Amino acid sequence: IQGLAHYVDDVQMPGMLDVAFVRSPYANARIRKIDAAAAQRAPGVVAVVTGADIQGVCGQIPAASALPELRVPPHFPLATDRVRFVGEAIAAVVADDRYRARDAAELIEIDYEPLPAVTNPEKALAKGAPKVHEQFPDNQACRWVLQGGDIKKAFQQADLVVHQRLINQRLIPVAMEPRGVVAKYDTGSGELTVWSSTQIPHLLRTQIGVMLGISETHVRVIAPEVGGAFGSKLNVYGEEALVAHLARKLGRPVKWIETRRENFLATIHGRDQIDDVELAFKKDGRVLGLRARILADLGAYHQLLTAAIPTLTGLMIEGCYKIPAVSVEYIGVFTNKMCTDAYRGAGRPEATYIIERMMDLVAQVLRKDPAAVRLKNFPGPKEFPFATATGLVYDSANYPAGLKKALDLVGYKKLRAEQERGWKQGRYLGIGISSYVEICGLGPSSAAPPAVGWWESATVRIQPT
Repeated sequence: IQGLAHYVDDVQMPGMLDVAFVRSPYANARIRKIDAAAAQRAPGVVAVVTGADIQGVCGQIPAASALPELRVPPHFPLATDRVRFVGEAIAAVVADDRYRARDAAELIEIDYEPLPAVTNPEKALAKGAPKVHEQFPDNQACRWVLQGGDIKKAFQQADLVVHQRLINQRLIPVAMEPRGVVAKYDTGSGELTVWSSTQIPHLLRTQIGVMLGISETHVRVIAPEVGGAFGSKLNVYGEEALVAHLARKLGRPVKWIETRRENFLATIHGRDQIDDVELAFKKDGRVLGLRARILADLGAYHQLLTAAIPTLTGLMIEGCYKIPAVSVEYIGVFTNKMCTDAYRGAGRPEATYIIERMMDLVAQVLRKDPAAVRLKNFPGPKEFPFATATGLVYDSANYPAGLKKALDLVGYKKLRAEQERGWKQGRYLGIGISSYVEICGLGPSSAAPPAVGWWESATVRIQPT
């Protein structure tokens, strides 16, 4: 607030150079030719670097996820023969001024051969879909299964099963401060110093050393003030290693500050799941089992934790409820988009969305108060430490007391009474869930509209008992 904080862009050094990147306008294309002659002649330009120039001197961007049968394609800071998402970096221009660097970058001519792109994970898995990576038989990046309890028995014993398809849409973090890197190399001592708007300076130090072939004891990473991150800077990016490489190669400090357009295109995205969920329960509202298929759009490559994040959705899919049986299948899919990774809770908000929507749907089908359904399915205070069906252990809690206090604080009974008056006055609209209720024998379709409002498509069916 006082203007005394120091961010990456505040770092200034004598002789500092600036970097601008050339990025792909295509989601999928072959690179036939790169003509950088005009850019190399532009005023103030010190160097132009392409993917071919860094082969063997700048290693791959690290992927730390470890899942069975995980497919990890090569991923370098600059593309060489093909681009796989809009915004993928192809060339870097180094100049004595950031505006000259950007002007020169626009002079680079690239001959592209556009190819069919796939941006929907379901279509990406379809037979004959364009392959994001030709070395793999299809676009499936990984498959992970988690099971706990007797899921078959849970669905057999259920009075009702609800199914809903949920979309956890792709999001862009958009921190107030975009990413930024400054690197300085001391030729005499062989020490590399990097300033980065990172959340993980220690891990970044290790990985920059690995990517550039430098002992991490000769690498120092400084994380100044960070103007927002939300997980998007909990990563190792190609630009960080490339800027460090340029500083070592040119013997001068080098800076790169991401533009907002680059931030939208080339900083990790979040979420992007299609979730098909089934919940089995009794007529009294007690939940017996949950079954889910998570289709996660991972983008074109793996960043640090790309493939691991959706596993957290599976682990946390029970939320704060006592569900005896759970079965989760997670399929990661390559598409022609920027990678997804950790963002604002990293897989766990997706799980919360899933379970809370399903609990509301149970309440709607049974015409019960949604708070009452939740209270019905909370583990009691004396059941802690509480082991979930997905293998986690919650150490302590008193969920019923917490919810009841929240209801009292908002005047829940008064709000429900007001809502009931609104139904009778025709101020709220319902949808066809009442017809499902009639089919299930739980009440006439002319009954009062459900206590919970608007819903997406949902199906309800009676299980044999």
